[in-house]
Amino acid sequence: MSSLSLIDFKNLEKFDSQKMYKIYDIWPEIAYQSYHNPIKKVDFPKTTHFVFAGMGGSGTISDIFYSILSKTDTHVTVVKGYNLPKTVDSKTIVVITSVSGNTLESLSILENAKKIGSKIIAFSDGGKMEQFCIKNDIQHRNIQKFHSPRASLTAFLYTILQVLKTILPIKESDVIESIENLKVLYKKINSKNISELNPAIQIAEYINKTPVIYYPWGLQSAAVRFKNSLQENSKIHVITEDVIEASHNGVEAWNNQGNFQPIILRGRDDYEKTVQRWDILKKLFSNRKIEYNEVISENGNILTKLIGLIYLLDYSSIYLAIKLGKNPTPVEAIDFIKNNQS
Repeated sequence: MSSLSLIDFKNLEKFDSQKMYKIYDIWPEIAYQSYHNPIKKVDFPKTTHFVFAGMGGSGTISDIFYSILSKTDTHVTVVKGYNLPKTVDSKTIVVITSVSGNTLESLSILENAKKIGSKIIAFSDGGKMEQFCIKNDIQHRNIQKFHSPRASLTAFLYTILQVLKTILPIKESDVIESIENLKVLYKKINSKNISELNPAIQIAEYINKTPVIYYPWGLQSAAVRFKNSLQENSKIHVITEDVIEASHNGVEAWNNQGNFQPIILRGRDDYEKTVQRWDILKKLFSNRKIEYNEVISENGNILTKLIGLIYLLDYSSIYLAIKLGKNPTPVEAIDFIKNNQS
């Protein structure tokens, strides 16, 4: 690592004063313990329609399930807001997540689902959500928050995978593979390996302008999560672009590079037409002398790819915060919005 780099353990300790990085260092352990926790599973009959609802870090969980289940025959809807779609009925299973248990949008979805009479399972670390579920005899599982909603992702994701395993068309072997991959990735990106060989630090060192993140449809949840983490942890603006859609509009903006830099987020086995599009896009960047960074997923099933990318990219957002001299934990603007809503 360059002697000029500000990413070192001393600065990590200084700026990450609330020790977010320590939770990321144990993400694989949290994932393992959460999935093997003998928590009560749901006893719903199988369904053809799932609705996943949640905001922020909880919304990432919805996006991940959408990415996984979109490759099956299951109808999946993601809701980030106050209202359920008209397609929800008594046969729909509505899965609502709010780490705090006090997210207004998620509480609104919970109330709407009850009125409709759909099947409901809610997850939170207590709060108004748990109280509502107890009062109305709705299934709820309490999950411990680690540091912050965004840092609690593996605790909630893998607990939900365990609770819903009897009704989700997801192979247990795929879940186990994803956890094992986290353990391997940990060795490369954790806080004890602060060096130029750390791939998360390499990404953080690259970013010095506004990132434009290109992704294929199947990796949308990882791309959106990367955007969110850069915004919350690193306190910077970010743009995300589906690579196929952007080829019909967004790429034209590179006629004027401005203060932007592309990051290509791709899978090990992207669809052949997507691979061809990546090659063309990179050729465009090269012809215009635009530097780009390419981040490629691990091998494995879709859950392995997604959670591996999220682990790598989340950690890079923490390292970038350190480079910028920012504390990744406080979210003052978000708190301002929450404190002024009713």
